[in-house]
Amino acid sequence: MSTDNTLSKDELSALRQRSDFKAVITLLINYGFIAAAFTLAIIWPNPLTILLSVLLIGGRQLGLGILTHDCCHNALFENGRSNELAGHWLCGAAINLDFYDYRKYHLQHHRFAGTDQDPDKIFVDKYPVARESLRRKLLRDISGRTGLRDELTRLKQFQLKKQTPWLLFHAVLISLLMAANALWAYLIWWAAELFVLPLLLRLRQIGEHGVASDRSSLDPRENTGTTLASWWERLFIAPNHVNFHVEHHRFANVPPYNLSKLHSLLKARGYFEGYHCLRQGYRQVLRDAVTT
Repeated sequence: MSTDNTLSKDELSALRQRSDFKAVITLLINYGFIAAAFTLAIIWPNPLTILLSVLLIGGRQLGLGILTHDCCHNALFENGRSNELAGHWLCGAAINLDFYDYRKYHLQHHRFAGTDQDPDKIFVDKYPVARESLRRKLLRDISGRTGLRDELTRLKQFQLKKQTPWLLFHAVLISLLMAANALWAYLIWWAAELFVLPLLLRLRQIGEHGVASDRSSLDPRENTGTTLASWWERLFIAPNHVNFHVEHHRFANVPPYNLSKLHSLLKARGYFEGYHCLRQGYRQVLRDAVTT
């Protein structure tokens, strides 16, 4: 059995099995949503379709960030080199996220989760916060202030070698939109990145560690949270099974396409019993993020 006697070695081995086919399908789904969102806005341009496109693309920008994260764990494709190439050129490139810098940073988060050395602790250490404080944070995100601040910071740190994948991604995107005689739709990408993505990143941070019952604990059931997302939350807020975060911290090399099955097995075996680490949707996450 595994160290916590929850899963057998055979079960865990099966869950850790990576598939190039499933990895490619996952990538295609994410880029397919982006393509569909642009197509919707270009063919039927009106405020409603453009807003929907912005929301969909924002969700998939987060989705590509999540896949970069999965590649850092060598948990998307079958071998390390494929994960490295996909994470660097196909996932992180879209949102100006350097794969190699992020991998070093994020693995530190896993190594030191629940300690003062966790580099992500600064993002969630103050939660729960007063309702007015949370409202101000969300308003900064929705108004674009957070996105503009972060984008300016990245541009100030611009290095051609590191930003080459990002520049190539945007060159391809602009070329495709020009070919469709719809260069105006390029603004949709930036609207999503400046006004939607920061909000989704904050919701992710709060749901993963901000509402944890004891962030100083080394047990993922206490220092991490899982959000049981509805279908529309998985579409717009929690792509690629990122909501199963307790499961990810317990078994970090289980690929994203197996996290739902892992959750079901752990729940059936009573792994979560006695712990307040599961929340029904992001509405409950926000409620728990506010002091009473």
